[in-house]
Amino acid sequence: MATVVVVTSGKGGVGKTTSTAALGAALAQQDQNVVVVDFDVGLRNLDLVMGAERRVVFDLINVVQGDAKLPQALIRDKRIDTLSLLPASQTRDKDALTAEGVTRVIDELRDRFDWIICDSPAGIERGATLAMRHADTAVVVTNPEVSSVRDSDRIIGMLDAKTARAEKGERIEKHLLLTRYDGARASRGEMLKTEDVLEILSIPLLGIIPESEEVLRASNLGAPVTIGTPNSPAAKAYFDAARRLRGETLVVKVPPQRRSIMSRLFGRRAVA
Repeated sequence: MATVVVVTSGKGGVGKTTSTAALGAALAQQDQNVVVVDFDVGLRNLDLVMGAERRVVFDLINVVQGDAKLPQALIRDKRIDTLSLLPASQTRDKDALTAEGVTRVIDELRDRFDWIICDSPAGIERGATLAMRHADTAVVVTNPEVSSVRDSDRIIGMLDAKTARAEKGERIEKHLLLTRYDGARASRGEMLKTEDVLEILSIPLLGIIPESEEVLRASNLGAPVTIGTPNSPAAKAYFDAARRLRGETLVVKVPPQRRSIMSRLFGRRAVA
């Protein structure tokens, strides 16, 4: 039986979709059978990040409404056999998602995969509540900024009240994924430190993803960073986060401070 994970955030632009792709790919690279599901109906960015935008024929809405069967809509990744994508619709409204249809799709996916990673729209509207509805585990993606952390605190409240598990009095696991972290800026007080975010949100830390050009480059090239640049610090952080999702106990490392171009240049001159 699959584990259903919702990747969610209160604020847009925090790296939720890139994290969904990277975590899904990392799990698949660890020999897990994974499907990533795009719940962001109307925008549909996960297929771009996965490099599958030209292969979309049917989508989640088609399956929910019975216009296509699930195997027709699933897109298997060409690089990793155990990674699949169920894309969102770019032309339909979020109201086309129904609770009954989503339940049926998730139940069918549970029989086919080890992991179902749901990429939730940001915020608290219908698409977000349906994306988290059947989750066993939540990954709350947050930037080390006050507004992002505040919005994530509200999402945590929703996870404790709006999921099927919560309504049955059961616990949903929640994990914090801190993205776009820059140690130098944190030390200067320009962004929150890790311990500040943890104190506010009070959920376990899944990983710290450093601010990285590789993540942006990978997204633009249609390759999750764990596939495109697997040896980069960001990719290694996602690999470790995926291992923690699987239950491994690993120490979370705070990314080292990045040196500026000028400091690297003058450093070389000093050595010379």
